[in-house]
Amino acid sequence: MNRVFLLPLVVLFLFTAGVLSALFFRLSPGEIIAALGSDETRFALRLSLMTSIAATFLALILGVPTGYVLARTDFPGKAILDTFLDLPLVITPLIAGIGLLFLFGQNMLGARLGEWGIHILFTPWGAVLAQTFVASPIVMRSSRAAFERVGPRYEWAAATLGLRPSQIFFRISLPLARQGIMAGTILGWTRAMGEFGATLMVAGAIRFKTETLPIAVYLNISSGDLGTALSCAWVLMATGFAMLLALRWIGQTPRSETLPSR
Repeated sequence: MNRVFLLPLVVLFLFTAGVLSALFFRLSPGEIIAALGSDETRFALRLSLMTSIAATFLALILGVPTGYVLARTDFPGKAILDTFLDLPLVITPLIAGIGLLFLFGQNMLGARLGEWGIHILFTPWGAVLAQTFVASPIVMRSSRAAFERVGPRYEWAAATLGLRPSQIFFRISLPLARQGIMAGTILGWTRAMGEFGATLMVAGAIRFKTETLPIAVYLNISSGDLGTALSCAWVLMATGFAMLLALRWIGQTPRSETLPSR
């Protein structure tokens, strides 16, 4: 390989390593250990895990069936609908948060939900909805690609044997597409864990209430506590790195098209 092509690789590696090193060496090991052991960091990590897992679960409920429908059916306006569902991927998270803030405000859904005792804004549920909004298109897009790779021939065979559509989906289509769906789930969860802009607008930045890891970074940088801020940032980056490694492992796992056993 021509060494000229290695130059961008070296520059990109050094650039990335320089940024991460600047974050890591800004603090002493003692400061990092103390910040990681603080109540605030533990609360932010626990809340981030809870909200991101809930958001990923909702994204799976919404995204997997939607991806299946888009992969298996054709209808007028499908291209427009498909593009519309991708909008959360390109909308600035801050703008998405403002939209969610208006939607669940008192002038729209907030008043009705309040009558039922459900409060979304400036609660952890607001963080869940914000994270669901940004994670769902990722899960949907990955699920659609997974179903398209499988193809419909096994479903046709199952239909000739008398299986109902729901049986075909859960016993044939879903198991065969599981690898792509798992990859989308990991990407969606990672995106939910790192969501900041929409979460800030909908859930607010309230310590020990709606303080996810990205919110903790924001609050502590604003107050000058770099130890806690950078420690939370490193937890986020370590989680993302682990998830990316898992994603690579899933991508290298041979995909089998053997029909699942009864």
